[in-house]
Amino acid sequence: MVKVVFDEAFYRVYSSEPAAAPGRIESVVNEVRGVFEFVGCEPASESDVLLVHSPDHVKSVKGLDDVYPLALLAVGGAIKAAKMALEGEPAFALIRPPGHHASRSHSWGFCYFNNVAIAVAKMLSLKRVERVLIIDFDLHFGDGTANIFSGSNNVEYFHLPHGPRERQLSSLKAFLNAKEGYDMLAVSAGFDRHKEDWGGMLMTGDYYEIGKALGEFSLKKCGGAIFAALEGGYNHAVLGKNVRAFLEGLQNASRWW
Repeated sequence: MVKVVFDEAFYRVYSSEPAAAPGRIESVVNEVRGVFEFVGCEPASESDVLLVHSPDHVKSVKGLDDVYPLALLAVGGAIKAAKMALEGEPAFALIRPPGHHASRSHSWGFCYFNNVAIAVAKMLSLKRVERVLIIDFDLHFGDGTANIFSGSNNVEYFHLPHGPRERQLSSLKAFLNAKEGYDMLAVSAGFDRHKEDWGGMLMTGDYYEIGKALGEFSLKKCGGAIFAALEGGYNHAVLGKNVRAFLEGLQNASRWW
């Protein structure tokens, strides 16, 4: 069964940014609690963060008193989800701040630490995996993730291209069909492509199809090891529904039980 990694600290409003807006995380919890099992998480260590980020960048985030503790907890949530994935439990880290715009020494776009990248680097450092595929279906390109793993022989990054919604889905499936040989699938799950969000492109049902496609890929080519972490998605009226659709698609592709 798909599980949701969460801590009530993520309700905290830590800045005036859209990703930190009051009610955003609640909109997801209200949709998925009772449908999927929730599990807790612990903050990551500074040494975990340093697997990906420079000491100067960590120091700069540490200076943001309202952000730093929550950013460590978000990283910890992603690491917990990655570990669960490798134990045969697909997991979704319902966390914030998001992370895919955080590179080694710089961050922007509501991001501070790159949650998914650190979780992947942690699994690599523990020698739990050798090759990882990262799929990012956020509206925005995850420049931080791409930069961190640029030139890596162990990690491949793919950002879902823009275009008509049918083309986006077919592009994803075509890409996945051509790939194999990975130990884990990591997902930067942004929901701001929705027709009622910033991107104005996808329908709620499209997130179900994305989840199902990724779940099927993980089962066929990654031994079922898949985790995802929340990135964007800013319309509270539809965010929870979109996350639920994605998780239901992932679960319906899965046969972990």
